[in-house]
Amino acid sequence: MSEHQAQTHAFQAETRQLLDIVIHSLYTDKEIFIRELVSNASDALEKLRHFQLAGETIHDEKLPLEINITTDDSGNTLTIQDYGVGMTREELNENLGTIAKSGSKAFAAAIKEARESGADPANLIGQFGVGFYSVFMVADEVRVYTRSYKAEGESLCWISDGRDSYQVEETEDEQRRGTKIVVKLHEDAKEFAGKSRVQEILKRYSSFVQFPIHLGGERVNTMDALWLRNKSDIKPEEYTEFYKFQANAFDEPRHTLHFAADAPLAINALLFTPKENMERFGFGRMEPGVALYCKKVLIDDHPEGLLPEWLRFLRGVVDSADLPLNISRESMQDSALVQKLSKILTNRFLRHLGDEAKKRPDDYKDFYQQFGLFLKEGITTDLDYREKLAKLLRYESNLTDAGTWTSLEEYVGRMKEEQDTIYYLYAPSRKAIEAGPYLEAFRSQGLEVLYLFEPIDEFVMNHIGEFEGKKLLAADSSELDLGDEAVGSGEKLDAEQQKELTKWMKETLGDRVSDVTVSKRLTDSPAAALNADKMMTPSMRRILKAMNQDAGGTDAVRLEVNPSHPLLHKLNEFRASKPDLARLMTEQILDNSLIAAGFVEDPREMVGRIYDLLGKID
Repeated sequence: MSEHQAQTHAFQAETRQLLDIVIHSLYTDKEIFIRELVSNASDALEKLRHFQLAGETIHDEKLPLEINITTDDSGNTLTIQDYGVGMTREELNENLGTIAKSGSKAFAAAIKEARESGADPANLIGQFGVGFYSVFMVADEVRVYTRSYKAEGESLCWISDGRDSYQVEETEDEQRRGTKIVVKLHEDAKEFAGKSRVQEILKRYSSFVQFPIHLGGERVNTMDALWLRNKSDIKPEEYTEFYKFQANAFDEPRHTLHFAADAPLAINALLFTPKENMERFGFGRMEPGVALYCKKVLIDDHPEGLLPEWLRFLRGVVDSADLPLNISRESMQDSALVQKLSKILTNRFLRHLGDEAKKRPDDYKDFYQQFGLFLKEGITTDLDYREKLAKLLRYESNLTDAGTWTSLEEYVGRMKEEQDTIYYLYAPSRKAIEAGPYLEAFRSQGLEVLYLFEPIDEFVMNHIGEFEGKKLLAADSSELDLGDEAVGSGEKLDAEQQKELTKWMKETLGDRVSDVTVSKRLTDSPAAALNADKMMTPSMRRILKAMNQDAGGTDAVRLEVNPSHPLLHKLNEFRASKPDLARLMTEQILDNSLIAAGFVEDPREMVGRIYDLLGKID
């Protein structure tokens, strides 16, 4: 090395300021610098391959297209070498002498504009090519040895501590094509001189880089970037192997969705639905499981803003070349690009589920039993996808056999011409629903009622509100009006008796009921309790109480009675001849109705009353 060949260059004042921003503000994890250097090495190799294919003359033609990394914990150094295009003296000054190829002033202006608008400056990294400078988060000194692929290239060394200046000199230490970066690490960054730590970082961020990466002579990226291959060339066992690797899973995937898109974003996606919903087994809330990549380099393995929360069960990979490589986790949810990507992925997956439901209904039923709760969560929390999610719901009904499901679309297709409402009813089981009083009028009129078995289903129906122009209404709602009176089997009390009896029952029950009225819906049962609160059902109220939330509204119910039932005839007789017994009967009729409706939370008072009734038997 000759003295006159060494040249020292001072960083411009603005470049020094921007170096501080890059080192201290743009990155949250120091380990990112390894990802940046490997990504740059991969880009250099890709450019070299392009020149080879174009037939250009290449220096050191036979050198392999690979990345070699070595660690030295005794010397506290990390070395990353590639056999890519390398750099000329001019390119060294252009690429490493100025913090941004587009100019430091342009970068400074973009940083200022981003901060004033509330955006994350980290998003600018991909636009200005400043990822290399992340190395100064951990380096006391960086040496970049490089030799251009061009036949007339020089062997050069770029040296800097990232403070005030850099030096470029000729060297005989590295004559091969490409670039070798030797990082002298800070004392507090010695962990990155350890092979196991670097291997962990490479596995996390660079497992799918297309060129071989060797660490200490051993290849570390052995898994193929399956999502970039043509799916017609991929065997099922390859998908399974990739799923197990990416999701750290032991089972096989239930569904595999592999697709690519060019507009509005360049996307390659490989999504998996697991066999089991682990939240059902008490393992806690799942973390997002679809990793986000840019050109096979990991951006985030658990990106919270990439998909809606209710799709957290999905596993897989999404790769978009349109995203800035260094978009930060903090800015993920605020990024318009990520939001656009999220919309594309979500709509594509919902379309996939719709196709599965039509083409393979038995398989979809198995999926729905495991993951239907997530779809229902989406309906109650995400207005954007509510209509599409509603089409994926499945329920039994009074027109289906036990265990056979129907959709809202199929329900609408069977509706009577004049019917403008979809009816549903909640209870813990089919048996409980069909043993209750609320189906009687629907049976007599041949109307279909959906059976809801999960407490969240009532919230779901409330949030949907309307489907294909048809209102959704609970079959036990006080708003229900089926028109004609239901016809019971017995003789009715006359109009005056009905009026007097319901008035007396209301006075007897007091504040426990909002009203007592003659029912149009009952044919066989003596009475039914209806929720007086239009917004909150008993099960919904219990859920909110369990979550320590104020359910609001009122606990009072409206009691409907069947004037054809023998018990009501007996009660009407006893209210004059045996008023004490009639009072007990009235309260028990209410309690029985409350039990059937799911209102009773504490039955102890009712048990005491039953004993009083038994004591009055002659």
